[in-house]
Amino acid sequence: MRVEIWSDIACPWCYIGKARFEKGLAGFAHRDQVEVVHRSFELDPGHAKGDTVQVVDMLARKYGRTPDEARAMEENVAANARAEGLGYLTEGRDHGNTFDIHRLLHLAKARGRQDELLTLAYRANFAEERSVYDADVLVELAVEAGLDADEARAVLADPEAYADEVRADERAASELGANAVPFFVLDRRYGISGGQPAEVFAQALEQAWKDRPLTAIGGDAAACDADGACEVPQNGGGAS
Repeated sequence: MRVEIWSDIACPWCYIGKARFEKGLAGFAHRDQVEVVHRSFELDPGHAKGDTVQVVDMLARKYGRTPDEARAMEENVAANARAEGLGYLTEGRDHGNTFDIHRLLHLAKARGRQDELLTLAYRANFAEERSVYDADVLVELAVEAGLDADEARAVLADPEAYADEVRADERAASELGANAVPFFVLDRRYGISGGQPAEVFAQALEQAWKDRPLTAIGGDAAACDADGACEVPQNGGGAS
């Protein structure tokens, strides 16, 4: 079974949702047969690259709140994060364009280290005083995730490297009707929106496993259709 997760590093509920999903997955009897694929989604694609703002200031402007109200919003999210055992800084974090981060995550996917890099990037962004909008920090995180430093720098230096892969993920999200993240899709049959409790993910995994389509084993062989017509394979195998 495949679970695809659309998310953005700038999204606190994606950070929390990942932890909750993993708790739900941990108790799933068939967890070893679940492939998890992380897909790109930009919350603020129009934000100029290299231009960062403090998260509290961004929230105040975006939602028309006072700075104190924006801080209270952050404290509420922080309480949810901490309840999941996650670190969360409510002050000093910055916000910016995440396209380069997504490109680097696609490099990590190609090298089999996507989840490792995503976990480190979330931690750096929400729990540590390390800006994921700084190329040097991204290279450090890539190395911590097991990637080659020179290869990571080369990707970040080339604005087209893995750009098509990011855009393809975003087109797929649009086609599926996803306009918010996190967005979880199980076997392209079930969708879960938001950072739901672990129990919801556990129930969804059980339902998706129960309803998963049959997998064909072996190649073409002799068979009869509903009208009683029986086909003889070209290689002469089987019976009519």
